[in-house]
Amino acid sequence: MSQRGKNYREVSKLVDKAKLYSSAEAIELAKKVAYAKFEETVELHLRMGVNPRSADQQVRGVVTLPHGLGKKVRVLVFAQGEAVKLAYDAGADYVGADEIVQQIEGGWLDFDSALATPDMMPRVAKLGKILGRRGLMPNPKSNTVVAPQDLSWAIAEVRKGRAEFRLDRTGIIHLPIGKLSFEEDKLAENLAAVMEAIIKARPSSVKGQYIKSVFLSSSMGPSFKLDMASIGG
Repeated sequence: MSQRGKNYREVSKLVDKAKLYSSAEAIELAKKVAYAKFEETVELHLRMGVNPRSADQQVRGVVTLPHGLGKKVRVLVFAQGEAVKLAYDAGADYVGADEIVQQIEGGWLDFDSALATPDMMPRVAKLGKILGRRGLMPNPKSNTVVAPQDLSWAIAEVRKGRAEFRLDRTGIIHLPIGKLSFEEDKLAENLAAVMEAIIKARPSSVKGQYIKSVFLSSSMGPSFKLDMASIGG
């Protein structure tokens, strides 16, 4: 196991490992102990009380954050015919059909979110292994497979800043909630929106405690265990 750097060890001394922090306290302290020379992302890490190997206990969804993620979102739309103009008019960065599929198969992935019209899904399906592992595969459940007339709405939603959450093999969910430079109240509102979405995504087959623990951290900083009583679950 690699040893933590000197800066990390120093700021970690300010963290009480036995304390359960409110979201406001954790966000405030995350800002206080920041030491990286780049703009860090604030992240949530949730240990879920579900069985990640059970098909009926998968937790997955997308949440539109009230204050976005703090970055420009490059939008790709798989479309053809009249839908191409609709997508460009709505502000898509890249639009196409077979030629886009071929570019992605060749390694091109210079986009942050992908949408598709229903008629394109048979062609997009072959990209499942490439886009799926990066959380970029269009899916009706995440409102990223939309009718041409809904492209304007869908692109606007993506532009606002959406965070996708998905249970990993170890029963953990990791996702960003914004940049460390955000005002504290905006990060708190983004966190609340994420927690509400994850709670709503609870599978009906799950019994007992749904969310075991929640930690907040910045990209480089130490983590703070959140008080579950103050955030639900």
